[in-house]
Amino acid sequence: MTEFGRFLRARRGGISPADVGLPARTGPRRTPGLRREEVAALAGVSIDYYVRLERGKETRPSPSVVDALAEALRLNCEERDFLRGLAATAARQAPEPRPLPSRRVRPTMQLLLETLRPNPAYVVSRTNDLLAANPGGLRLLHGIEDWPEKQRNTIRYTFLHPNARTLWNDWDQKAKNCVAQLRAIAGTDPDAPDLAALVGELIVKSPDFNRHWERYEVRTIGDGEKTMHHPEVGTMTLSHEGLTLNRAQGQRLIVYLATPGTPDHDAMTLLDLAAAIPRPPRTGTTSSAESTARASASPCSAPTTPLPDPTRSRARPPHAP
Repeated sequence: MTEFGRFLRARRGGISPADVGLPARTGPRRTPGLRREEVAALAGVSIDYYVRLERGKETRPSPSVVDALAEALRLNCEERDFLRGLAATAARQAPEPRPLPSRRVRPTMQLLLETLRPNPAYVVSRTNDLLAANPGGLRLLHGIEDWPEKQRNTIRYTFLHPNARTLWNDWDQKAKNCVAQLRAIAGTDPDAPDLAALVGELIVKSPDFNRHWERYEVRTIGDGEKTMHHPEVGTMTLSHEGLTLNRAQGQRLIVYLATPGTPDHDAMTLLDLAAAIPRPPRTGTTSSAESTARASASPCSAPTTPLPDPTRSRARPPHAP
């Protein structure tokens, strides 16, 4: 079965006959959601043809058939584009392997991260590997700096780090969005090694991720608002923007913001100040090699120099004495 077929099966399983205006039938339904023949009838194709599509025996549906299936399954715009991408992928006989995206962050982006302080900000790859961050951006994800740099991934953090479930006010929605975002990537590049490695790890280690992954929900996240319960500065609600970077192979800049003069902005600024003070090593858990690695971190990692001069207006909370 192709990803195109799996997506069709998953989505028809989440739709009831009443959702699409079909009359209710008497007696129990052994199939959750719509039956294959019901989807075929709604899309205007034969049941035999639809079964071949779902089982992966037919891999070249016409654009009109794909659009008819999208209409039958009540897909939104993002999900329609996702289905079209899956159809295009299934039609390719031998897809060309793509090279892994570069993890290098341009020096100008490093400078921009520093300029954005005290706003927490970081750069992520298309699969949300944390590639660079200013001090507040790294400290915002409480505890992620304890992981080796190559393991720092915001989606891995959401599902596998013990601090994540208490950090996000609505962890369930956060987790759902993370999986839907990965599904959107899978629609355009399902064989990508970086995507396959992350998804494979999370399917094995997180039942919650596996449950959401099987739902085949698709969403791209660009902006919004998040409430966080941070152990160092308390509860704060921050807006966030996600900006795709030019000529950077899917890298995105994530910036958190708050209105100056508000308690949320004060908390955000205090987080930036706290992040400038290196955290002491946890007894018995940090080796001298790890300490050396932290001391030689990149300019956008939490610095090991003393706290900056609090008289600097950029880094000082509005109501600080």
